[in-house]
Amino acid sequence: MMLRSDVETIAGWVGNGSKVLDLGCGSGDLLAKLSLEKGIDGVGVDIDTKNLTTALTKGLRVIQQDMEDGLPNFENTQFDVVIIADSLQVLKRPHAMLARVVQIGHEAIVSFPNFGHWRSRLSLLLSGRMPKTKALPYSWFDTPNIHFCTVADFESLCRQLDIEIIERKVSGDRTYLAKIWPNIFAKSASYRIRHR
Repeated sequence: MMLRSDVETIAGWVGNGSKVLDLGCGSGDLLAKLSLEKGIDGVGVDIDTKNLTTALTKGLRVIQQDMEDGLPNFENTQFDVVIIADSLQVLKRPHAMLARVVQIGHEAIVSFPNFGHWRSRLSLLLSGRMPKTKALPYSWFDTPNIHFCTVADFESLCRQLDIEIIERKVSGDRTYLAKIWPNIFAKSASYRIRHR
């Protein structure tokens, strides 16, 4: 069962009966939740066979595919919503994926851990080593995360790609501080975006 802070935010942004593509769907927890609670028409994409097998046992429609290949089997505006939940930082070319998801979806929802959080900054400053946190629990040598991103980095990339940010929600220990200074106090961030 998913316990990440972005799950409820994502569920709140997906409309009832929407056509949804979940990229990096894992074992399908999010798709299953959206199917049950929102009655979505969902498809998941993942590269891991074990994840896909688990998703299939939940009765979900899933496709084994490397999303780094550009998702050529999906047409523009084929989905109401395309979701990349906690997967952007593991991609080799996250900028290309962002540009693509706003083509194939009327909207996209993206969530990621904020590497600019003050604890990560402080840990790096004081220890001189790559930080390990609950959101980023790996050592530098075994992490699947290859592109660490901050709130400011993501918003800058959206401007460069002419992507409109419809809505942003951040989570952190002190929610009011995370809302005022998200790049420093947000542990994670979720965005609704679309092509301008």
